[in-house]
Amino acid sequence: MNSVMKRVLAFSLFLMASLPSLPQDRTNDAQDKRKLLMLVENAWDQAQLGDGKALATLVADAYVYTDYDGTVMNKAQFIADTEDRSYRLTAVTSSDVKVYLYDNAAVVTGAYHTKGIYKGNPFDHRGRYTDMWVSRTNSGSAWRPTPT
Repeated sequence: MNSVMKRVLAFSLFLMASLPSLPQDRTNDAQDKRKLLMLVENAWDQAQLGDGKALATLVADAYVYTDYDGTVMNKAQFIADTEDRSYRLTAVTSSDVKVYLYDNAAVVTGAYHTKGIYKGNPFDHRGRYTDMWVSRTNSGSAWRPTPT
């Protein structure tokens, strides 16, 4: 894990742990949750560059991933896929990110751009995503992507 990723992840985890105890009004609370989720999404992007340990801390055990081609993976399969040496991401960025808050859940939508090398061939891929995050602060964890 590179040092930037470590700082983003550590800060995100600190915010996740602190957020429920912050005494703020509802508007500020919603803004803070949106900022936190944007940080977590950024940490997610960076972790996809091959940091399976960081991904493991970000996703729930019941995680389900659906790829652009319809392939469905569980948490272990997704992490193994990101660590596959024949597939190497060199850049992952998100744009047009929107956060929709609901009680203890959030839906994040956006566009992504990935670049890398797959089996020796360069690729440049753009697409859209929808992430579902659930706040599970009562269970000792915070925002994690979880199937609905």
